[in-house]
Amino acid sequence: MATYVLCQGGWAGGWQWREVATLLRAAGHEVYTPTFTGLGERVHLAHPEIDLHTHIEDILMVLHYEDLHGVILVGYSGSGPVISGVAEKAAARIGHLVYLDAFVLADGQSMADQLNPGLMAGLTEAAQQYGDGWQIPHDPPDADRRTPQPLKPILTRLTLQNPAAAALPRTFIYCTEGAQDLGPLHAPMAQAAAMAKADKRWRYRELKTGHIPMWTMPREVTNLLLELA
Repeated sequence: MATYVLCQGGWAGGWQWREVATLLRAAGHEVYTPTFTGLGERVHLAHPEIDLHTHIEDILMVLHYEDLHGVILVGYSGSGPVISGVAEKAAARIGHLVYLDAFVLADGQSMADQLNPGLMAGLTEAAQQYGDGWQIPHDPPDADRRTPQPLKPILTRLTLQNPAAAALPRTFIYCTEGAQDLGPLHAPMAQAAAMAKADKRWRYRELKTGHIPMWTMPREVTNLLLELA
C-alpha cells in the first residue's frame, strides 16, 4: 500500500481531487487531500498574512500528525512550490515528488518571478480592487466552490538548499493543452516541463488535456500516480 498526499491548486480546495482519490483508494492505497488555510472549506480562516509558508506548514502538519512516511507527494499547479517547500523541511518523510502541471521554483524564486510582469500586475490590481489588497477573486466570481486566492503565496520567495530534498525522486506531468485554459499563466508550467523533459533526474509524462486533468482525465491521472506505488 502506498500513501499519497494530493495538494490542491489555486482558488480551490482538497475537494478537487475527489475522483482521483476515490480511484486510488479503490486500488488499495491511503490518500489524503488536505485543503490549504484560507481556501475551500477553510475559507473562514482566510487572513491577509497567509503566504506560501502557511501552506507548506499545512502539509507538514498532515505528515507529522498522521505520522506519514514514504509519501508520494503531489503538487498541482500553484502547489508545486508547496511540495518543494515541504521536501526542504521533511525530506525523510517523502518517497517521491510529483509536479502535476505545476510551478517548479529555483532557490530564491517566487511564482511571481516566473509570471509575465503584465499578468502579475493584473493579478495584483484585481486583489487591490476586489480583494481588499490581499485576495485575488476567481473569474467568474460565482464559480461553484471556488474561493478567493490569497496573493502572498504567489509573492513568497522559496529557499531550497537541502541536499536531501534535491536528491528525492521526482516526476513532472505536463498537460499539453493547458494554455487553452490559462493562456499566458501556463507559461511557467511549459518551462518546467521543458526542463524536466531534458533532465535525466526527472521522470517526465504528458497528458493531452487542459489544466484541470483531475476532472478531465481522472483515470489517466490515477494511472500515472499508480506507476509510483
